[in-house]
Amino acid sequence: MKSRIYSPQRAATFSGLIGVARADITPPIGIYARNWGAAKHDSAEGIHRPLTLTCATFQSSRRLKPLVLIAADLGWWKGSEVEWFIRGKILETLSLECSHLMFCLSHTHAGPTLCREDVSKTGGEFIEQYLRHLQSRAVQTAQRALAKAVPATLVWGHGKCDLASNRDLPEKGRKRFVVGFNPTQQADDTLLVGRVNARNGRVLATIVNYACHPTTLGWDNRLISPDYVGAMREVVELQTQAPCLFLQGASGELAPAEQYVGDITVAETHGRRLGHAVLATLEGMLPAGTELSFAGVVESGAALGVWKRSTYPVATGLSCEVAEVELPLKPLPSLAEIEERWRGCKDRVFKERLWRQRAVRQAVGDGKSARTHVWIWRVGDALLVGQPHEAYSQFQQKLRQQIDPNPVAVMNVVNGWMGYLPPRQLYRRNIYPVWQTPFAPGALELLTEMACARARRMIKS
Repeated sequence: MKSRIYSPQRAATFSGLIGVARADITPPIGIYARNWGAAKHDSAEGIHRPLTLTCATFQSSRRLKPLVLIAADLGWWKGSEVEWFIRGKILETLSLECSHLMFCLSHTHAGPTLCREDVSKTGGEFIEQYLRHLQSRAVQTAQRALAKAVPATLVWGHGKCDLASNRDLPEKGRKRFVVGFNPTQQADDTLLVGRVNARNGRVLATIVNYACHPTTLGWDNRLISPDYVGAMREVVELQTQAPCLFLQGASGELAPAEQYVGDITVAETHGRRLGHAVLATLEGMLPAGTELSFAGVVESGAALGVWKRSTYPVATGLSCEVAEVELPLKPLPSLAEIEERWRGCKDRVFKERLWRQRAVRQAVGDGKSARTHVWIWRVGDALLVGQPHEAYSQFQQKLRQQIDPNPVAVMNVVNGWMGYLPPRQLYRRNIYPVWQTPFAPGALELLTEMACARARRMIKS
């Protein structure tokens, strides 16, 4: 314990070639954008804030293939075909292996649909054109980021933000749980911030990893919006004069206490709260390659322990892998059964639920298990771990415990989407993530065990 007390206090770093680029991916007004079963409208009637796609690339040298990180203001993929239509084109154009790309969605619930099968719905005529536009923008932005890559450093710092709250709420007088603020349960408030600096000190980008559902704007909202992420970015970018990438954390049970509103000013307030927490974290970070070392005791009015800045070598290594795991499925109705129920359903809300259940069934297939993947990158001293599902926060908490003191950015809704991953003990409850998920009890624990084992191996290599 004593040796750790006096160990130098340093941040995780990476030094190499880093490129950053951004594109506007705002869809046209009128596109099909029904993300809430309770919504009375189907198509977007305006724009709150633009949707953006931001890309960061990492290389140890120009002769090596880059790691390509994309953060987009989008909700969730409603089918593997459309997701691969976007991601596969990026991989093909840049000649990348699958392990070298993470396409991360912010999970906004105020964005356009990402499903070709919604073409017959109001505003569905815009979907195909928008998906092709999104594919083109994603490829071009990744190419521009690579072209702009310069020698730079990335340094990480931890902060906290109390925007996220637990949203598994026991319903008064009933045995079910609803999705809403539960003030009796604590929420993971960890904020991880990365700062990218060019050699001249200029900030090139800020990376923000935080776990909180962007569900501020609910069924009464009729505007395309990045939700709280947009205002957060504005706060950070006004101060840093550089793009900010948002990476949605393991937020399965986390959301703002005040949510489901039609008032965009609430989303703005939430975003500013997170943005100022990001700025506070940035202010507390030392320059890359700088640490605090114990320098001894100075006798004064009291015995003073003095810590001074010193330098250390910045990490330059990059590695990546994509790990595969089979997750067990719970008993599910067949695709034909779901479609028959959908055709016979007259209730607008329940018909939407069945349509989404159909998409999940298509994604997982007809077997007793479904194959899924986890992307693990080592970027200098830090890890980035991404997976397609909506994992509960225990996924990121256990990864942090396993990798400590190295930081790990953990992301939901990366390179696909199938549904929730709640903890095993929740399967005894009547709760939305349990009846939404296609996965059987223990799936989250299996994924966590595999991801932790691979992460430990990578950080030791």
